[in-house]
Amino acid sequence: MAEAGNGSPTAVPQNHCGGSPTEVVLDRDASKFEDKPTGTKTSLDNQTETQTGEKPYMCGECGYRTTCKSILSQHMRTHTGERPYKCNQCDYAAAKKSTLESHLVKHADDMCGKCGYRTDKKSDLTQHMRTHTGKYPYKCDQCDYSAARKCNLDRHLAKHTGQNPYMSGQCGNRTPDKDGLSKHMKTLTGERPYKCDQCDFSAAQKSTLYLHLAKHSKPFMCGECGHRAARKSQLFLHMRHHTGEKYHKCDQCDFSTAHKFILNQHRAKHTEKKL
Repeated sequence: MAEAGNGSPTAVPQNHCGGSPTEVVLDRDASKFEDKPTGTKTSLDNQTETQTGEKPYMCGECGYRTTCKSILSQHMRTHTGERPYKCNQCDYAAAKKSTLESHLVKHADDMCGKCGYRTDKKSDLTQHMRTHTGKYPYKCDQCDYSAARKCNLDRHLAKHTGQNPYMSGQCGNRTPDKDGLSKHMKTLTGERPYKCDQCDFSAAQKSTLYLHLAKHSKPFMCGECGHRAARKSQLFLHMRHHTGEKYHKCDQCDFSTAHKFILNQHRAKHTEKKL
């Protein structure tokens, strides 16, 4: 039986696939478990290689298990309260790098004027803007496909080459790049590492969190009444209340409205009359 809570290392014997027991040393001091630097094996690599679903690393405090030491390191911080990731613009600190990245968006000056998307990296905003402008600089040399981001082109090229080297150890799904497998694994585990620091919302992808954060900041404001909106398109719809513009017209009578959903409701009346 493993003992915990006294600060001393806890040894938990593990049996891997019927082989000889392996001793895994656990310690409440999260500093003993350092995150692995970029370029070495990550928790994702270990997930793909652990085909049997084994989780040899166990927390001596609560029994939590994981496939990788670096993930256990992050988990241990929930017990120790350690927050090694510091914001360089305020006194905020986080236990996970992804949580700090989510916080940094609050300081970000780069915002999309179309939808309110924010980022702390100008290069990310440049790539995001292509979704609005329709610019697709990355071209496939084997067909007419083009993409706004290089990673999307890389995924597409795998369809031609048939090379999908990254495989999920849980379901066998293969992807051409590590980023694609990371996103896939989150759908299996339910992991939502990107947390909103203003409410309990969390997301599996950073881009989803950025869109959510716009609901809190509501950067688009009506000059007539002060109404604020999270997206430019929402402000555009609101302005029709002031201008009286009714873009949506019925093709069966002279009815018109500022909102498409109201037109759809109106059209249903014509359909009912015919029946």
